[in-house]
Amino acid sequence: MLGTLISFAAMAVAGRELSAEYTTFQILFFRSVVGVLLIGFLISRSKGYTSGGTPDKPGFAQIRTARPGAHLIRNIAHFAGQYGWFYGLAYISLAEVIAIEFTTPVWTALLAFFLLGERLTRARILTLILGITGLLLIIRPGDGVLEPAALAVLAGAVGYALSYIQTKSLSATETPLCILFYMTLMQLPFGMIPSLSDWKTPTLESLPLIMVVGVTAMSAHYCMTRAFRLADATVVVPMDFMRLPLMMLLGYMLYQETVDWFVLIGALLMFSGNLINIRAEQRRIKSGA
Repeated sequence: MLGTLISFAAMAVAGRELSAEYTTFQILFFRSVVGVLLIGFLISRSKGYTSGGTPDKPGFAQIRTARPGAHLIRNIAHFAGQYGWFYGLAYISLAEVIAIEFTTPVWTALLAFFLLGERLTRARILTLILGITGLLLIIRPGDGVLEPAALAVLAGAVGYALSYIQTKSLSATETPLCILFYMTLMQLPFGMIPSLSDWKTPTLESLPLIMVVGVTAMSAHYCMTRAFRLADATVVVPMDFMRLPLMMLLGYMLYQETVDWFVLIGALLMFSGNLINIRAEQRRIKSGA
């Protein structure tokens, strides 16, 4: 989780710095270019493994897929999530971006109910109530502080939720590297085509920041996946919540940003609801219900 925290922090700061020179679409294009090269290298060195851990297709043979449509749906949703996240970095505080992103489990539960027919248990309903209450405290729609950037991050959280549901489906037949490969490959034109109308050739000074965004986007995925494999969700989720105070600290030190109590309390409510749901799911699994 330390790697996850560092990756997200570095990606947020690099994204904020790049947003002063480049559009959000162009930043996402840069991210995909670096990602394609990095994932391509990893796949070329990979032996390939099935979900059961037995050797399967080596190298680039493992990116053959019979589900391009499912990959496309996932990546449209994920790109929307990424766009909202990076767009928000340019206009609102780093901490507010992360706090609004924490609504993703709320939208995941709702979408799973409508799209997958998953039950809305009492714990999930409580998660929804706490999550929406926390969100209203953060954005305060009736207080005159609701910003388009906050709405963009919120829409991005919904996009992330849809991509998570699609990932759950793809994971039954595709390797993690296959999913990541199509993520970077498909999202490359999504960022490139809109950025052509306002294209700015990257400067040498921007290249380190571009590399940071591309590499940390991949490392954040990898470290988070490893964390869930090595520890229970009840351990990982509280550590993931540490992104909020970390972003508050970075925002204050680098950009003199201050965060009001509404953002902090709202994020705590969302975190509490998420943790309650995770513990309820673990009890259900242990009881065999």
